[in-house]
Amino acid sequence: MEKADFYREADRDQIGPMAGTRVLEVTTTWAGPMCGCMLGDLGADVIKVELAEGEVARRLPPYLDGTDPPISFAHATVNRNKRSLRLDLRTDGGRRVALRLAERSDVLVENFRAGALAGWGLGYEHVRAVKPDIVYVSITGFGQFGPNHDRVGYDPLAQAASGFISLNGERDGPPVKAPTFLADDLAGLHGAVCALAALHHRDRTGEGQHIDVALLDAMLFQSDGFLTLGALGTRYPRMGNEYIFAAPARIFPCKDGHVYLGVLLDSHWKALAEVMGRPDLAEDPEYAITTNRVGHRDEVNEIVAVWCAERPVAQVIDEIGRAGLPIAPVQTYEQAASDPHVQARDMLQPTMQPDGTTIPITGPAGKFSRTPTRVRSAAPDTGQHDQEILAELGLDGEEIAALGAAGAFGT
Repeated sequence: MEKADFYREADRDQIGPMAGTRVLEVTTTWAGPMCGCMLGDLGADVIKVELAEGEVARRLPPYLDGTDPPISFAHATVNRNKRSLRLDLRTDGGRRVALRLAERSDVLVENFRAGALAGWGLGYEHVRAVKPDIVYVSITGFGQFGPNHDRVGYDPLAQAASGFISLNGERDGPPVKAPTFLADDLAGLHGAVCALAALHHRDRTGEGQHIDVALLDAMLFQSDGFLTLGALGTRYPRMGNEYIFAAPARIFPCKDGHVYLGVLLDSHWKALAEVMGRPDLAEDPEYAITTNRVGHRDEVNEIVAVWCAERPVAQVIDEIGRAGLPIAPVQTYEQAASDPHVQARDMLQPTMQPDGTTIPITGPAGKFSRTPTRVRSAAPDTGQHDQEILAELGLDGEEIAALGAAGAFGT
């Protein structure tokens, strides 16, 4: 299918399927901001509340080249498609403004330690008192209840406690964390999905509710059944780049780089044997059946490794790809950014930043044929939309000045 065919019925005047939905985001760093990012990408009006100095993601290096003042790559990525409002929620004035915003919102997303917002008078019970049908999403490391609910919960801690790190890494090496904020990303994604489900329930029944998303739970849900194996006492070995149920399936060096090649079916092995010029291996009982290949993993890997090592990446991908077998180059993010397919999928979208610099920002993953989503606006400067949002709440200049004098907007 051509891109134009997919979008032939697109309404470009719409900003996304969640247009008309307001989200109040009270978050910092990644899991909560990622939840808001997902909802903002889908078209929701996301108002990000933060202290005057801005949330942590604004200060995470590296910074985007050419931006002045420097813009964090993390902030530019996760806080796009949002509006920024400075509020100190620890003050009476800040709390009052936040509740006034909540009263006009559909969803509130927060990711502070369990009980923190309640201590500031902005917990679920406080918010539902002014907005009974609010969908209130709390994202924490270990949840709102349970023995560890009040522990500090950061991404690598959830990766570690879930068992993920124990299986990540080479077979003969130490456990290794994921290079991305995996637990944060998954918790943010689950928060967004749960918010959508709760909005559907609200539209049917008029009922709001409190959603509890834990980074640990998100990692366990995405453990592909390993938690069940653990509960049954079934040990699963660390496999590095390989799989316990398939061979060959791993990274292979080529003349000028690496490829990931996987043989998951016996028919795949027969096709690969033909491509490698070894038709004798296609029917050899030692290799033709998956269980036998797994038992001869080292020999199978060596056969494929020798064939790949004699050829450049492009040739290996071409020959194996034409045989209908699964293969991909092992690319750096720099190489992925210049990949024509990545570009055709709009996964990099030129976006003007507040300083006037245009930066390619990672685009939304999901594609909507009728209501296309996109990076509509850059991550805002701290408080960029203060006056705009406060005016929408009906506050006049005198009220705003009084709130400011009382410290509601921080210093």
